[in-house]
Amino acid sequence: MTSAFDVAGVGLNATDTLLIVPRFPPYAGKILFEEEILSPGGQVASAMVACARLGLRVKYIGTLGDDERGRIQMASLKASGIDIEDVKVRPGCPNQSAYILIDRSTGERTVLWRRPDCLRLDPSEILPEQILACRMLHIDGHDTPAVEKAARIARSASIPVTVDVDTLYYGFDRVLPLVDYLIASSEFPVQWTGEDDPFKALEVLQNEYGMRVAAMTLGAHGALARMERRFVYSPAYVVNCIDTTGAGDVFHGAFCYAVLKSMPIEEALDFSNALAALNCTALGARGGIRGVEEARALMLRAERRFHPDFASHAGR
Repeated sequence: MTSAFDVAGVGLNATDTLLIVPRFPPYAGKILFEEEILSPGGQVASAMVACARLGLRVKYIGTLGDDERGRIQMASLKASGIDIEDVKVRPGCPNQSAYILIDRSTGERTVLWRRPDCLRLDPSEILPEQILACRMLHIDGHDTPAVEKAARIARSASIPVTVDVDTLYYGFDRVLPLVDYLIASSEFPVQWTGEDDPFKALEVLQNEYGMRVAAMTLGAHGALARMERRFVYSPAYVVNCIDTTGAGDVFHGAFCYAVLKSMPIEEALDFSNALAALNCTALGARGGIRGVEEARALMLRAERRFHPDFASHAGR
């Protein structure tokens, strides 16, 4: 039977206020900001927008506030062609928000965020038919019981599960055995395992939980993955970086696409790095999301930023 969707995402969205400054102020300092922009973002929602931009059939499952920020997020999802039938709008609840300070000189950002408890996604709101309608499930870790339920439904039907996780969540040890593709922040594997060596941390995670791929994003240095008992390092692409906001989210969306297109792991990481790099060339979590052709073109022409430690210990 043909699935209605290529990928469904269960997890966070946010509406960001971007504050562009000429440079980060010193601690307890004061600086004039140059520009203020309201922009939709959020981990899973932005990954799903990237998937839709790449031509996949996409469903988003999550919660929104009924304020102006919620309406901005909803408009963005609709405009991207994403199925929003299972988005829950919480009456009288503000949407998740973030204030993002962007250093104009480097494109690096600092994020301050808040998510009201009224946005919590309850496991009872995850229904089997929502998950079984897709070929792949992408989750984060925030509403852990709800994403665990979604992942269990997917696992029971042999639907692959990808996860974006950047911090420790209570109960996430029940989610990890259900994951096929772990793409974590560089901090998470070390924090979870207590292993300072990132290679060892990924090996421990994969051996303990049995995911097919255990990987981490490395920001300006690319991504590192372990698959079939070997490590693969993909250096980052060098671009004119305007804003790093959302780069990791777009990486995850591109990786979902790459897995569904059966790309080898080396190509999947390179493609994901390329799409993430392109997103950094514009302001906002989704400001620079591009299509397949643009990513392929960057992969052919761009300089790459190798980290010597990762390059010397992993295959390329």
